[in-house]
Amino acid sequence: AVTSDRQCGGSALRFAADTLKSDRDIVLAAVSRSGSALQFAAESLKSDREIVLTAVSRSGYALRFAGESLKSDREIVLAAVTSDGFALRSVAESMKGDQEIVLAAVTSDRQCGGSALRFAADTLKSDRDIVLAAVS
Repeated sequence: AVTSDRQCGGSALRFAADTLKSDRDIVLAAVSRSGSALQFAAESLKSDREIVLTAVSRSGYALRFAGESLKSDREIVLAAVTSDGFALRSVAESMKGDQEIVLAAVTSDRQCGGSALRFAADTLKSDRDIVLAAVS
């Protein structure tokens, strides 16, 4: 059976010794397999750009565990919302008003009917193109 990244949750890293949760190679391997493994990484690695980009590319959900400064990194945010539109809820407020990012989020959120729109800045909730993409 196929399991989603959210179901598995990067559980192997969860059980690793704390010293190994600080090992960059181990954490990079873990997030390459399961983006949500980022939640079990040492705090310092949650701000490592390569690790976070790898994690959110695998699972946009992982953005919620990233260091705050990376939640306003355009490339990381775009990768996250393209992977999982609901990642829009975890991005920095300034990014919620970015038309390209919100459009990517509502477009990738097809299974939930574009409901990621609820996390967009109010100004974009009045943007015809974005709302059309969300409801289509």
